[in-house]
Amino acid sequence: MSSSFVIGVDYGTDSVRSVIVDTSNGAEISSSVFYYPRWRDGLYCDAANNQFRQHPLDFTEGLENTVTECLRLAGPAVAQRVKAISVDTTGSSPVAVDRSGTPLALIPGFEQNPNAMFVLWKDHTAVNEAAEINNHAAGFNTNYLQFVGGIYSSEWFWAKLLHILRVDPTVRAANYSWVEHCDWIPFLLTGGTDVQQMRRGVCSAGHKALWAKEFGGLPPNDFFSSLDPLLNGYTSRLFTNTYTADQPAGHLSPEWAARLGLTTSVVIGVGAFDAHMGAVGGQIEPYHLSKVMGTSTCDMLVAPVNEVEHILVKGICGQVPGSVIPGMMGMEAGQSAFGDTYAWFRKMTTQSVGKLLRTSKLVDKDLAAALETELNDRFIKEVSTEAAALPLSDKDELAIDWLNGRRTPDANQMLKATITGLHLGSDAPRILRALIESTCFGAKAIVDRFNEQGVPVKGLIGLGGVAKKSPYIMQVMADVMQMPIRIHRSEQTCAAGAAMFAATAAGIFSRVEEAMDKMGQGFDAEYHPDKNNATHYAKRYERYKELGRFTEGVNSEW
Repeated sequence: MSSSFVIGVDYGTDSVRSVIVDTSNGAEISSSVFYYPRWRDGLYCDAANNQFRQHPLDFTEGLENTVTECLRLAGPAVAQRVKAISVDTTGSSPVAVDRSGTPLALIPGFEQNPNAMFVLWKDHTAVNEAAEINNHAAGFNTNYLQFVGGIYSSEWFWAKLLHILRVDPTVRAANYSWVEHCDWIPFLLTGGTDVQQMRRGVCSAGHKALWAKEFGGLPPNDFFSSLDPLLNGYTSRLFTNTYTADQPAGHLSPEWAARLGLTTSVVIGVGAFDAHMGAVGGQIEPYHLSKVMGTSTCDMLVAPVNEVEHILVKGICGQVPGSVIPGMMGMEAGQSAFGDTYAWFRKMTTQSVGKLLRTSKLVDKDLAAALETELNDRFIKEVSTEAAALPLSDKDELAIDWLNGRRTPDANQMLKATITGLHLGSDAPRILRALIESTCFGAKAIVDRFNEQGVPVKGLIGLGGVAKKSPYIMQVMADVMQMPIRIHRSEQTCAAGAAMFAATAAGIFSRVEEAMDKMGQGFDAEYHPDKNNATHYAKRYERYKELGRFTEGVNSEW
């Protein structure tokens, strides 16, 4: 029997990656990555004001480039047997669209307007709107925030929509609806022309847009219109029904079939967020926290619905039936900065050195560029090695990991980070160690919240670039948690998860669990806690929480 193949497309913060996967065994046949050129050049972003926008052309160019390259590498025999494509994206990363579902940035007159582009997950320009939503929700008999941890975040759907409507009258006048990235790509691939026919995923709807079956869909119009008249009638332009990611969104349109070199028989699956599909690609198990560790972390936990439906975990990013595995409760938490914390430290340390190299009269430009590249590539690895060799002391530098605010537990994107205990002996390895410990302490705070609220965390699964490439960070994580952490073999669990959902949407498997079992690649590393460090890290964690409370108090005064 001939093998069948599927394509998983994973839209990350910096790039999109596509993979072709053999459904019989999960083997990766080919892969391709495309770095967003406009994003790479820093266009449409203003980091000082927490504005991070992405142009839809980065996404469409990346889609066509990576899929066609995968097909070229795999050969025509594979292309003829591709059965389905599924997509995951960052989130909440929504965009303003017209009635046809076209992002406004693709319409003449809006091409260079950041407010007409996708508002990336890490964009925090809507902190005031999020605060208003939280205050507003307290005045209703029905708790419309109960399934998103009780706190609405500036990283999410409604806060971003309200902010854009308020600050940009031209976008407000042209905008008809508001669409998540993970819902738009399947709509695009299937040739959608009416935004109200778009199949919205329960993943994005439930975790970010306040959709719940208990509300009969979205909260009622008066919840939003009484918040701001700009939102009056807006729910009628959105959606009532949602779909799990194992369902088809449609078939590949003739236009995109021609652009990609595939046929219109290819099934397009309903989209979802990267961490949710990544948890599936990483073979998540009930009550095991699946940690997708990249620029931020998204921590996913699944449990049988009947065992947890009476529990509302406070301060997380939502609990939505079917958002990860259909038929299971999906719970999401995470940290707003994880890999970004280390990248910030590298950039802060090396950026001026790189500038000096580029302007040096002692080396030519090519050598200066090569040296700068090597410096950036080696910095974290080399300094981590030095940090790992340092003896542990109660007097070590201590940090709080809120460089991009706090996602969970208890979202507050206004918070800032802290480093204390600095002295003249504080050097790069010592400060990096403090930052690594802080991200691991932040991860422990999430585990503690689940345990405290009656959802036991029985194991840890590590996924993503940091998990694969940073043994020291993973060992500190195991020591802080005093739990083993298994590292999944796959380099691309999000794309692999998308491929598993594609195979299920195409009917190759009847349930996504079957796809996980057949296509999963297993684990290739496990970090065990060093019991000798347990007391040290337990004391440090208490100091971390004390410093966090102090930092939060100081931040509230700014």
